[in-house]
Amino acid sequence: MKKNIILLVEDDELDVISVERSLAKLDIEFELHKAHNGKEALVMLTQSGNNITPDVILLDLNMPKMNGIEFLKVIRKDDERKNVKVFIMTTSAEIIDRTIAEQLGISGYIIKPLNQDNTKRTDSMDAFVQFHLRKILTETNNQV
Repeated sequence: MKKNIILLVEDDELDVISVERSLAKLDIEFELHKAHNGKEALVMLTQSGNNITPDVILLDLNMPKMNGIEFLKVIRKDDERKNVKVFIMTTSAEIIDRTIAEQLGISGYIIKPLNQDNTKRTDSMDAFVQFHLRKILTETNNQV
């Protein structure tokens, strides 16, 4: 059985930990690769010897060096990666961000919630991972 590959592109360490905790609850084998910005992710995707082909990309929008939209524009022009399922995970509820991301063929848009005291809530990430991501990774595995 093929091991699923997930690429997490996120610069906030607390969000990385939250995603890792949610993914750890899956009963599906996966390989997680992490990048702190779009430039670093592109190197991971294209550099020889490190050339990964993810089944799913979890992508933050607001990052230094190369933001999520810039990264998405580049990979959508790449024949090998243009159809990879990409889920945006962001604190941005701006309509323009969502519209541009949807035009670039994302699979979903998750707004990272904050509690009233500005602490991160993990329940929506857990729900996303347990329902949507589990389904996608299971389907990907069954296609092999």
